Amino acid sequence: MIRLEGLKKKYKNVLALNKITLHVLKGEMFAYLGPNGSGKTTTVNILTGLTEPSAGDAFLNNFHIQKESLQAKLQSGLVTQRINLDNELTVYENLNIHGRLFHMPKKERVKKIDELLDYIELNDRKNSFIKHLSGGMKRRIVIARAMMHSPKILFLDEPTVGLDPNIRRKIWSLIKKLQQNGTTIFLTTHYIEEAEFLADRVAFLDKGEIVKVDTPQNFMDRIGKWALDDMVNDNIETIYFKNKDEAGNHIKKREGSFTLRRVNLEDAFVSLTGKKVDI
Repeated sequence: MIRLEGLKKKYKNVLALNKITLHVLKGEMFAYLGPNGSGKTTTVNILTGLTEPSAGDAFLNNFHIQKESLQAKLQSGLVTQRINLDNELTVYENLNIHGRLFHMPKKERVKKIDELLDYIELNDRKNSFIKHLSGGMKRRIVIARAMMHSPKILFLDEPTVGLDPNIRRKIWSLIKKLQQNGTTIFLTTHYIEEAEFLADRVAFLDKGEIVKVDTPQNFMDRIGKWALDDMVNDNIETIYFKNKDEAGNHIKKREGSFTLRRVNLEDAFVSLTGKKVDI
């Protein structure tokens, strides 16, 4: 559904993407992870037609993003980090304008708006002004707006940034529901647990190159099941173990303060790159 072949992007003396090749399957929830400056936003900008690659090819549902730009753009919806709704308009008006931009007939727009507001459980706020809604409600409306023209692919660029944990999990449920209904989802996030919970597969990106692609579970299984965090010379050092008994035997020989926990996806990223996702 999403295909990148040797994609490159250079800004003056900075190589933002270096020969990225990637295939995302139909109906897949795919997470694209990396530290700041790794090339995540550049990739999304290319895939949504906001910038052109320096070399290589990109396809959405087999439409070439540059050569068949209109057809390619119709395949996708975009949810950006920034909530870019019009605060002086109602929920209905924001969704209606988006439908008109995609030349949807009025009858189809009205039906789709009602369906989406039911879907995100905000039909009772249909005539509320955006400025009177909470951050979590606005996020749900941004996602609904991106789905107005029934795209086959949804790009989510930091969809839950700034939300509290409870609201974030509600957004997760909505995203999962969209996938279950057949939407292919391409997710970028700094919340590593978000990718661990949602994604079918993950690509780790660093310095404009893909380090590795695999399932979250396979990434974690490679380094172990349990992690021991220990303070050594004012730095946290982490040791990984295949099972809890192995970790327990190691702990018996140690002194001082430490934390034993389950291995997570961030451990896998750090072990591959030596960096944290959110640096």
